[in-house]
Amino acid sequence: MSVTETVTVDMAEVLTYAYELGDMINNSAAVSDYLYWKRRVEESAEIQALVRKLNAQKELFEETQRFGHFHPNYHEAKDRVNAVELELEQHEAVRKFKAAEAELDDILHQISEMIAYSVSDTIKVPSNDPNPSSGCGCGNGGKCSCG
Repeated sequence: MSVTETVTVDMAEVLTYAYELGDMINNSAAVSDYLYWKRRVEESAEIQALVRKLNAQKELFEETQRFGHFHPNYHEAKDRVNAVELELEQHEAVRKFKAAEAELDDILHQISEMIAYSVSDTIKVPSNDPNPSSGCGCGNGGKCSCG
């Protein structure tokens, strides 16, 4: 195809393929595993009580964050949040749910990258990873670079 040729894209066909891809993902073992452990977490009265306790502790911690380390209860509030999080991690259903969620997130990110990079190898693909390992950065005081 030359530069002057144009190809019309049938958006209905693209949407059909997108829905088919969504159906394939929804029928995958990863989604099944995720939904199973999510249901187990939601149905556990003990875990739900801990989730409510965690949310309450997070609210208290957020109040102390306005002043940061200078707040007299900052470290205590932070320690309470961490303690409840550790308590939650003791439950197999929580650990398995988090692992299934991470696996599904990784699959969806990989699919997003494949689609994006098929359009352009320079397109940015968002990720839920709080510590991306792209090799890009501007934090050293020099020029921004990707390596």
